[in-house]
Order: sequence, then C-alpha cells, then structure tokens
Amino acid sequence: MSDIITSIDPCGVVTVTLNRPEIHNAFNDTVIADLTGIFQRLGNDPAVRVIVLRGAGKSFSAGGDLNWMRRMASYSREENVADAMGLATMLRTLNECPKPTLAVIHGHCFAGAVGLVAACDIAIAADAVQFALTEVRLGLIPATIGPYVVAAMGARACRRYFLTAERFGAVEAHQLGLVHEVVGPDDLDAATKRHIANLLAGGPLALAAAKGLIRAVDGPVTDAMVADTAARIADARAGDEGREGLASFFDKRKPGWVK
Repeated sequence: MSDIITSIDPCGVVTVTLNRPEIHNAFNDTVIADLTGIFQRLGNDPAVRVIVLRGAGKSFSAGGDLNWMRRMASYSREENVADAMGLATMLRTLNECPKPTLAVIHGHCFAGAVGLVAACDIAIAADAVQFALTEVRLGLIPATIGPYVVAAMGARACRRYFLTAERFGAVEAHQLGLVHEVVGPDDLDAATKRHIANLLAGGPLALAAAKGLIRAVDGPVTDAMVADTAARIADARAGDEGREGLASFFDKRKPGWVK
C-alpha cells in the first residue's frame, strides 16, 4: 500500500492523499522525499490546474513519525542537518509551487502537519478538528515549519502556541489565519468543490503569476518594487492568456481555460 496516493480528474485537479492512517498519517524521511518529488512534478505539469492535499483515515496528519524522530536522535549533528533540510525543502517546494494548493483538513492536525497546512494557499477545516504545535513537549522546536506558520498565524499567536503546545480548535485556527474556512464535516466536500471551482475559473498562468506576486511584494514598498509590479501587469496584459481573458469578457463568453 502506497504511503501517498495521487489521482487526477478530467479538469486537472490532482488530489494528494497522505495514506498512513494506522499512524495518523505521520510522515518520515521517505514520505517527505516522495512529497517533494510529487509537488515538483505537479508544479511543472501543464495538465495540472489545482492540487488538493488530504489525509486518509481519522486524522489529517499527526506530523513527524515518532520512530523516524527516535532514529534521528542517534544521528550526528551533520546528519540531522541534512535530514532536516529534506523537510525544509519539501515545505518550500509546496509553498512555492506555481499551482494553487488547497489543504482539506477533516481530522486532527499536529506539529509538522500544521506546516503543511500553512504552506498551502487555501486551507479549509471541519469544525471538530484540533490543531497543536507540540514540538516543545518533546524537547524540540517547530523550526522548519516556522516561517510558514508564523506567516499564517502571526508572531504574537506563535509566541503562545509554540511555547505552550496546547491544542486549539478549528474556529480559533480560522481566527488566527491558519485556515480560511471552517465548515461542518458533512459540508467539507461541498466547500472543497466550491474552492476548486473558483480556482479553475482563473487563468492558469495568472494564478501562478499571482502567487509569485505575493512573494515579491511582501515587504517595504520601494522604487524597485513599484517598477517590478508595473512590469508584471504589462507582461500579463500583453500575454496570450491576458488577451484571451479580456476578449472573452467583452465577447460575453467563457475564456478558453474554463471547461
């Protein structure tokens, strides 16, 4: 049985499912390497329009596999750095994937899995889901996931939850900015389909460019940034996709990328 299941529908929506339900979809170095390759491949595949990340069984993911972490404890510092870079690389690959990414959290989400959620563009959760950043309870820290969780929740909230490791519910995760929407468990699939439909309505190149724009303007406004944004919109207007989008609007028809 594969630890990760991928499937694609006729619209180019790929579902990536963590498939280790017997250990609450905890991930180890092998799963991390496989996810890195999957996100790289999907990000480069023109047939892929949207990536949905889910978990099999009762939990979304419990984070790192404890057997893997126990094994890492016996490694040298150099070996630990190399291993940690695997997780850091996977998270960055997901965060910078040019395709829209949607995390669908149906069950509990702990430790490193919170980083997976934070690295996705959109996250929706069932209302009974519990979240926690539990690393300090093991004498560890949420290091490689830190940039994404702090960006999602803010430093102030992280000063509490990184330190206390206490659980917080889906509603609070929404208030903190970690997830974008909270629904009842029976409404999760409908919410997923609604978000996918919204993403499929956008131009594929525009979606990738919009993600790049967010990273480019996340900082002080400078002359260089202003010039860069002007160049980006000029490129979009002059490109085939931009011309098609404007033409379809004035022609009162769907653009070519909408099936």
